Amino acid sequence: MRERHPRCGWQGCAVIDERGFIEALRKLPLHPGARGLEDDCAVLEIGQETLILTHDSMAERTHWLPDADPYDIAWKLVATNLSDLASKGADPIGLLLSHTLGKEDERFVEGLHAILSQYDVPLLGGDTIKADGPRTLGLTAIGRATHTPVPARSGAQIGDYVYVTGALGRAMLAFVGDPAHLDAYNRPVPRLSEGQALAPHVTAMMDISDGLLLDAFRMAQASEVTLSIDSSKVPVAAPERHADCLCWGDDYELLFTLPPDVVPPVLCTRIGKAEPQGFAPMMLDGEPIVNSEGLGYQH
Repeated sequence: MRERHPRCGWQGCAVIDERGFIEALRKLPLHPGARGLEDDCAVLEIGQETLILTHDSMAERTHWLPDADPYDIAWKLVATNLSDLASKGADPIGLLLSHTLGKEDERFVEGLHAILSQYDVPLLGGDTIKADGPRTLGLTAIGRATHTPVPARSGAQIGDYVYVTGALGRAMLAFVGDPAHLDAYNRPVPRLSEGQALAPHVTAMMDISDGLLLDAFRMAQASEVTLSIDSSKVPVAAPERHADCLCWGDDYELLFTLPPDVVPPVLCTRIGKAEPQGFAPMMLDGEPIVNSEGLGYQH
């Protein structure tokens, strides 16, 4: 729907959401490595090397609360980017940081040091600014492919089985006040080793950031198949809130597909199957899901 612009009055100024904005970006000149902006990372072949690049941003009051520990903010900013690299089976090379100065920046640096040391990832550089209003942080992660072709969202084949790592919903429980799961929300663990082990075998792979159902819907659309998901098979941290665990997001587990004759090389759970593309990109417990509304977090 087009709305009248509050200043210029022109009705051609459209108010668009994230999906609409990405559609507009697809009309720009794109490098082949952008994968049509349908994936989490760009893939660049340079000489004998294949590089994986991704960029994520976080904003105060949207991705963290004003009283959040800056140590945790730094950790999560890095972890979410490393999770994207994990979904491509990449080995991290380094990071570029965009930082808005704020309170307790010393504590932010402590958190940054901790996660960079944990995953042996060096800082390459970046930019620092000072600004009024809520803070915005950005990070670019660069990795090296450990296997080619590099996994994409778009490779699922008819007959493949659908899998997830871990249990979903722990970040949601932390957000609503369960102290037992605070680490899952504040300091998520990118599945780098699992992604590297899976890369030679998967037909499609992505990390779960916006909710299992929404991300599975996106994978189905990109792969031009229908993913049939059995919700009772999905491992969750809170069975009493099973439906919420499927949609809430911030899990940073891996969602992937494998041919039926391939034994997964990592701990995971089979939750569904890829079927011929029908009118619905996803079937949930036998019911068709024809659009992505309400399936997870969307900007």
